[in-house]
Amino acid sequence: MVAAARVSQSVGTPVEKAPEPELGNGIIPAERYVSRSFMQKEWERMWTRVWLIGCHVDEVPEPGDYTTTEIGDESILIVRGHDGVVGSFYNVCQHRGNQLKFSGGGTADTIVCAYHLWEYDLSGRLIHVPDSEDFPSGCPVDRLSLKALPTDVWGGHVWFNIDPDCEPLRDYLGIIPEHLDPYRLEDMAVVLNVTMEWDCNWKTAVDAFNEVYHVQGIHPELMYDMDDLSIQIDLYERHNRYLIAWTTPSQKVDVTDAVPPILAQHLVNAGGNPEDYRGKVLDIRKALQQLRRQRGEENGIDFSRLNDDQMTDDYHYFIFPNVTMNLFAEHVLFFRQRPHESDPNRMYFDVRIFKPIPEGTKKPPMPEHATYKHGEFSLGLVVDQDSVNLPHVQKGMRSRGYEGLWICDRERRLRHMHATLMSYVGDDE
Repeated sequence: MVAAARVSQSVGTPVEKAPEPELGNGIIPAERYVSRSFMQKEWERMWTRVWLIGCHVDEVPEPGDYTTTEIGDESILIVRGHDGVVGSFYNVCQHRGNQLKFSGGGTADTIVCAYHLWEYDLSGRLIHVPDSEDFPSGCPVDRLSLKALPTDVWGGHVWFNIDPDCEPLRDYLGIIPEHLDPYRLEDMAVVLNVTMEWDCNWKTAVDAFNEVYHVQGIHPELMYDMDDLSIQIDLYERHNRYLIAWTTPSQKVDVTDAVPPILAQHLVNAGGNPEDYRGKVLDIRKALQQLRRQRGEENGIDFSRLNDDQMTDDYHYFIFPNVTMNLFAEHVLFFRQRPHESDPNRMYFDVRIFKPIPEGTKKPPMPEHATYKHGEFSLGLVVDQDSVNLPHVQKGMRSRGYEGLWICDRERRLRHMHATLMSYVGDDE
């Protein structure tokens, strides 16, 4: 079978191959996945120094809207001020340490602590202390206002950084805005918004979604839908990606004249006739690119900023340290992996699905956020298959009979992620 061709495109996301960095080929120690001491190093040296997604902009659309997010032991309060600017603060009252908002979001003119009614304006400034004359040391606003964090907005998300001396968000993201802006993420609607509690390290989940070597074992039905051998892997300064031809069978499977059911369904969904491609299975990818572009035009969705390959293929990006995006023209699958606050063998897996909406159409309300434990909610066949497997991987990581990860070439995004991680943590193992 001939692999799907990838050619340079004049529009859309850049497709040029990045130079390959020298990453070595040693074992990646299992300790990084199971050790509480390593988990603490990650927190002190990495999580507190990188830009992180706090929320979607649609969660705080109007002045006074607020929400919270958790990372490690910290709770972060995100608020849109009366001036329309979004700010992030440690979610803690400066009086006795009470959390100002316990979970979820809402709207308020000011932020009032429910414990003793200390009050802050939407910029975090302390504006009222009941019985303030009763404090011998006074209530200095400059010391007792909320502690603000660097905050910025890109890609439809609010980002924050715990490091007050951090570099600007755009510098941290590097090539990401140039590559992903053609998708217009900020204009897409969120149609799914859930968090899953999984029994594995956050990196175990990152690993599972950043390589396709496991597809033949965990997702065999996808072998007729993706070319798992002809992938382009690009490793940048912090972030990485792969470009993979979708709606194209793997070179490992035998393709007959008949159209595989999974490709037939793609054709039907796009308004095509599978019978037209009997004996021409390898023509389906290009046909779908045109069918989907045409369907977008008919439905008022502008795909003009995307190249033809983006109409079918998975442009799959990892934004260090914990965001994975499967970017397709007609939907984006967004994963955010967050560490558990105390246990390296547990994590929080945030899943959102984005879909483009017709030009001039008002976005539907963002779905209510929900949290589930493993098995309580289906994320679809493919992700469910991964979720069943990952706790077994995590348990194996703890075995005395296991040294660490032995990485193949198609898994080198994992090695790159670890190289970036260790540039923060320091190799003092």
